[in-house]
Amino acid sequence: MKNLKVPTIVLLLCIAAVNAFSSPSSIQSKVNRKTATELDMVAGGSVVPKVVAKVGVAAVSAALAGTGFVKLILDKPSRSYGEGSVAQEYDEWADEGILEYYWGEHIHLGYYSKEEKYKYKALNEAQYAFIDEMMKFGGIDPGVDGNAKVLDVGCGFGGTSRYLARKLGPNSEVTAITLSPKQVERATELAVEQKTPNAKFKVEDALAMSFPDNSFDIVWACESGEHMPDKKKYIEQMMRVLKPGGKFVMATWCQRDDREAPFDKRDKRDLQYLYEEWSHPYFISKEAYAELIDKSGMMNKVTTADWVKETINSWRHTIWKGVKDPRGWIFKPKTYLKCVRDGYCLERMHRAFKRGLMEYGMITATKKEE
Repeated sequence: MKNLKVPTIVLLLCIAAVNAFSSPSSIQSKVNRKTATELDMVAGGSVVPKVVAKVGVAAVSAALAGTGFVKLILDKPSRSYGEGSVAQEYDEWADEGILEYYWGEHIHLGYYSKEEKYKYKALNEAQYAFIDEMMKFGGIDPGVDGNAKVLDVGCGFGGTSRYLARKLGPNSEVTAITLSPKQVERATELAVEQKTPNAKFKVEDALAMSFPDNSFDIVWACESGEHMPDKKKYIEQMMRVLKPGGKFVMATWCQRDDREAPFDKRDKRDLQYLYEEWSHPYFISKEAYAELIDKSGMMNKVTTADWVKETINSWRHTIWKGVKDPRGWIFKPKTYLKCVRDGYCLERMHRAFKRGLMEYGMITATKKEE
């Protein structure tokens, strides 16, 4: 298969298979012709019987062929976006417990400084660091915003919402929304356990929010734009409910701006996979988000940034968590295929961000005073 990149683990398995079927032995330099024709010379002067060598070659060939077959299966997305698909997927993840086991109560990437790039850092520590850095990026200060009414759009299990509620203090009010009833149930349980009464959770459609205009001092959106089928409406709804002078900050996976570097065939194929494997309708660039905010006419100057370098460690970090600690999935055989698919998608995400096809968009602005 042209351009097929065999994963490192498969290469290791192939090497192991060759070693398992090989029985090298040291022999004298002089052997009779009959013996020599019955033996195949291999690297380093060692030999193996022909039949064993053939079995080894067959095993390697089978492993490579099997890898190609499995790759073909995994490359075909299984969870395309559709009506109700986002709520359904997150409900299932909440029931399974696997997502919470490995990602914790914060379903978003972590933040790694330059010094931490090649050092181990617990994922939950990186996620807390991300929230702190996102607060700084959005100009959110507990000393100034201690009485703020906050809206968290797309809250997951509510870990970030509760952290914000604690960070801003007991006089703040955090309202967090998600499409998943199961996530609201779990988020509310955790709020009680963690004694965070100023964080409330509800099922709400971000594209048709029931809140009145000018309801919140801060609108926070972390990794929710990916699932929105109408980015324009998504932005306009958040701008609408933000109070004049209020602060807006958003983190979202973005595809690069293809107006400068058009997508080629490979780019389009890889994006389609990323859209369809985790129920994303489509991505847009951070520049396109900034333009939507500008067009709303409600906001002051928009600031954007790309945090790929600060967040990219998270993808492989979570894969290794699953390998090193299989307790989150090993007793749930019905989820095995789904776990494999998720691990494969995490790696595909890592590569897409690393090569510049994807960007980690950070966006902030304040609302114009009336």
